[in-house]
Amino acid sequence: MFKHAQLESVKAWIGDPAHGGQPLHLRVQRAIRQLILDGVLDVGKPLPASRALAKSLEVSRDTVEAAYGQLHAEGFIERRVGSGSFVSPRTQRLPGRGRARHTPSRQAPPRLSQRGDAMFANGGVRDFLMPRPFAPGVPETRNFPLQTWERLQRQVLKEYGHQALLHSPPQGVETLRRAIADYINLERGASATAERVLILTSSQQALTLCATVLLDAGERIFIEDPAYHGARKAFEAAGLECVPVPLDEHGMQVERLNHEGESARAVFLTPSHQFPTGATLALDRRLAIIEWAQRQQGWIIEDDYDSEFHYAGKPTACVQGLDPHERTIYIGTFTKSLFPGLRIGYMVLPPQLVAPMTVARTLLDGHSAPIPQLTLARFIEGGHFGAHIRTMRAVYAERRDVLARLVREHLSEFVETQVPGGGMQMPCTFIRDIDEDELVAAARQAGIDLLGLSALHATPQRTAGFLMGFAAHAPHELEPAVKKLAGLLRARCG
Repeated sequence: MFKHAQLESVKAWIGDPAHGGQPLHLRVQRAIRQLILDGVLDVGKPLPASRALAKSLEVSRDTVEAAYGQLHAEGFIERRVGSGSFVSPRTQRLPGRGRARHTPSRQAPPRLSQRGDAMFANGGVRDFLMPRPFAPGVPETRNFPLQTWERLQRQVLKEYGHQALLHSPPQGVETLRRAIADYINLERGASATAERVLILTSSQQALTLCATVLLDAGERIFIEDPAYHGARKAFEAAGLECVPVPLDEHGMQVERLNHEGESARAVFLTPSHQFPTGATLALDRRLAIIEWAQRQQGWIIEDDYDSEFHYAGKPTACVQGLDPHERTIYIGTFTKSLFPGLRIGYMVLPPQLVAPMTVARTLLDGHSAPIPQLTLARFIEGGHFGAHIRTMRAVYAERRDVLARLVREHLSEFVETQVPGGGMQMPCTFIRDIDEDELVAAARQAGIDLLGLSALHATPQRTAGFLMGFAAHAPHELEPAVKKLAGLLRARCG
C-alpha cells in the first residue's frame, strides 16, 4: 500500500483546481506518474490493489483500473497476473529521476549559434502590450468600428465558407494585395501593383526578410542615427554591420553615404516621419539616395510605419514612388493605423524580388491567416479604412496638442520637446542631468511606459531623453500621467 504521505500527494493532485479540467482517471494516473518521476516510488515498488486504492481515494475501481492501464501502456508500471502492479525497471533510466519536482536543475547555458547569441544578446523587441500612458506606437483601439469589421467578416465567412479556413497563398490574398496597391498609389504616391505586394505578419518580419535575403553576414548597411531599434536589431542579428549616418532637421545626411565608403549594400530609412526625431527627409536627399542605390546597385529599405497620421497638409510622397530604377523596398503595416492584434504588414517589392522574398517567407510562417486578409480587403475597398484614418488623424492631432501643452506646463524645467508634425509619439530631450535608464525604470514601476532615446543611437554622441506616445489616451487620461511623470522627474532632480 501507499504510505500516508504518498496517498495524500495523490489526493492533493486530484483535488488541485489547476487539474480540474482533466478526467478523474487521468488525474489519478498523472499523480502516480509524478510520484514515479520524482523517485518517491522506486523501481519494483508494488502499487496498491485497484480496489484498495479506489476505496482510499473515494473513487470507483474502474477509475483506478483506467489509470493503471494508462500507466502500463506508457511503460511506467508492470502488471503481473496474480501478483499485482509494480513500478517498471524501465523508469530507472528516466532523466532527473529522484530529483524533487520543483527543484530546478543546474545546467550550463545552451550553446547557441552565433546568430542565436546575437539575437539573444540584443534582447529582441519589446512590444508595449497594454496601452499604458505614453507607450509609443500604440494606437487608440476604443474608437475602432468593431461593428463594421464584424459585419464584413460575416460577409467573408458567408461568401467563402470553409474555403476561408484553408491556407492562403504565401504571397497573400490577391484582393488584399490589390486593395493595398490601389490605396498607397493614391495616398502615398507609390508605384505598386498587386503582383508586387507581399503580405506579411508585421513590418518586423519584413525587416528580417530584407536582412537575410538581400545581404550576407558581414556586409554593411547604412542606418539612420538614431534609428528604430527593431530595424537595427534585425540587421545585427543577421550578422550585418550597421553603419550609422547622422541626422539633422531635414533627415539623414545622405552625403555621408559616399564618405563612409563604397561597400554598403543597402540603406534603411524612415523618410516620411523619422523614428524617433520626427524629421521628414528632404526631396533633394531622397533623390540623392535613389541615385546612390542605382550607382551602387544597392537597396533602399523604406519603412513607412505611421505616415497616415500627418497633421498639416499632405505628407511627402514615398521614396518608392520616386525611384525609376526599382531599387526600393517599401514596408507598411496596419498595426499602427488599425490595431496591433490584426498582425498584417506588407512589402511592395521590385519585380525581381517578389519570387525570392515569397519563397523565403514560406520558411518563416508560411502564410498569413486568410479571414483577416479578406476582411481587411473589404474594409479598404469599402472606404472604411480611409474614413477611420481621417477620424483618428483628428483625434491624434488633438491629443498631440494636449500633450504638448501639458509638457510645457509640467515638464518644461526638465525637458524640451519639438511638437511633431505627424506620427503617434513626441520626443523629449533632457535639459538637466537626469539618469535616463533610472527614470524609465521608475516610470515603468509607476505604470508609465517611456522609450529611452539613448538606446536608439549607435554612436557615443547620444541625446538622452524619452519618447512619449499620445495616441492611445484621451486628454483627461494624459493629464494625471504627465503630473505623475513630473513627480518622478522632480524626485530625481532634488
